[in-house]
Amino acid sequence: MVVSTVTSNETRVEDPKRTRVLEGAMQVFLAYGFSRTTMDDIARAVDISRPALYLLFRNKADIFRAVEQDLLRESRANACAALRGEGAFSDRLLAALDQALFRLLRKIHESPHGDELLDFNNQIAADLVAEWRQFMIQCFAKSIGEEAKRRGAKLEEQGLSAQSLAEMLFDLLAGLKVRGTRGLQAEPHCRRFIYLIELALDQK
Repeated sequence: MVVSTVTSNETRVEDPKRTRVLEGAMQVFLAYGFSRTTMDDIARAVDISRPALYLLFRNKADIFRAVEQDLLRESRANACAALRGEGAFSDRLLAALDQALFRLLRKIHESPHGDELLDFNNQIAADLVAEWRQFMIQCFAKSIGEEAKRRGAKLEEQGLSAQSLAEMLFDLLAGLKVRGTRGLQAEPHCRRFIYLIELALDQK
């Protein structure tokens, strides 16, 4: 996991000790789950004292939020870079979704505590996820809008817009999550929706 990330909007200079704590904490959470993890576990994993850990973070929930914040920041940067990449537009959309979400979900579901981590994520970091979602919708909408312009697609004449297509894509992801369809199970559904986006973009 690379915690420090540079995006198009921000430059982060990380404290190396903080970075090491977050990298170690991620591995501890994956190994033991949130409930069983203690501050002592994290301190031992990164070879610092418990008092030194408390100088950086108030508690394990604070660490969990910091880990989530950096993971989401990284996913935003990587997804937007994938959208700006080379290749067919549908491939770039899929690559961006993989960078934004599926890659992390695969790692979480490899953990025996994956479901618990996702549940605590919803409790502890719901505001961070909501902010991430809005950012990603705007990033995808911008890319879809640029592709529509390049192809001369008349989305408005179909009752659509780049914004609405991006929102529907992320609504689909949210709906799949509610149904318990996550990670690799969600990818075929997203592929089918991206096919529909392609059909809309091909309408002149």
